[in-house]
Amino acid sequence: MIFPPPLVAGDTVAIVATARKVSRDEMAPAIGILQQWGLQVAEGKNLYADKNQFAGDDSLRAEDFQWALDNPKIKAVLFARGGYGSVRIIDRINFSEFKINPKWLIGFSDITTIHSHVHNQLNVATLHAPMAINFPKTPDAVLKQIKDFLFGNSIVLNAQAHLLNRMGNAKGQLVGGNLSILYSLTASASDIDTKGKILFLEDLDEYLYHIDRMMMQLKRCGKLHSLAGLVVGAMSDMKDNTIPFGKTAEEIIAEHVSEYDFPVCFNFPAGHITENNPLALGGYAKLIVANKVSLKVNNKALS
Repeated sequence: MIFPPPLVAGDTVAIVATARKVSRDEMAPAIGILQQWGLQVAEGKNLYADKNQFAGDDSLRAEDFQWALDNPKIKAVLFARGGYGSVRIIDRINFSEFKINPKWLIGFSDITTIHSHVHNQLNVATLHAPMAINFPKTPDAVLKQIKDFLFGNSIVLNAQAHLLNRMGNAKGQLVGGNLSILYSLTASASDIDTKGKILFLEDLDEYLYHIDRMMMQLKRCGKLHSLAGLVVGAMSDMKDNTIPFGKTAEEIIAEHVSEYDFPVCFNFPAGHITENNPLALGGYAKLIVANKVSLKVNNKALS
């Protein structure tokens, strides 16, 4: 796995929108925070474009992302917002310059498409973390974690015990992201390999039977049986039908991995929640599931 170099004061971070549209007012707080960290901010020229729900049409969004990848002055890319749209442009992007000069790509939710594509095609680590639009509501402690990581420190996160947790220890690369996005990428050029790895899952605003269907897909295509461990983040704002499905999202996931013996933890503080802690996808992780849960993710090669 290739790890982008850490940031230093004076470096430039680009903000680009690969999915839903944003406004200047929505971006202003994140720009201010990055500047407080001693960083310079470059906005994509199409950042505030508007095409229905998107931040401009596919060509404009791809143009900004390509610029951020290719510009040698840009040392990290913070995505503006999720929603939907990154998958529409991913195959337009030329990553050849990025592979030579990797930089941290920062975001979550719809950005899972980009994380997964970069891992599968380029073997470069990325950062699953709040996007620019999320910065105003992100707790200071989480923002500090993001800053510390980007400036060269490893991440150590803790979670409380959960009744569905399965005890044990695991080591391996951390991969994953949004369950719905991962499900949609199956058998594509952006699909991820989970064998021997620690899989992270989170989701938002899904029907419970959809969670069951997606977990069935992961199981049937072999993405669960060879895991080193499973970390389940927030399963936020789940929906049910008039006739209840009968299980929570966590219970559905627990059922689908019950036949395996790798450690599993639930309610990990990452995903579509205010306390969306950063996770270095592609990083070498150490997971301990005991009375409390600990997850350490390095920001450098395996050690």
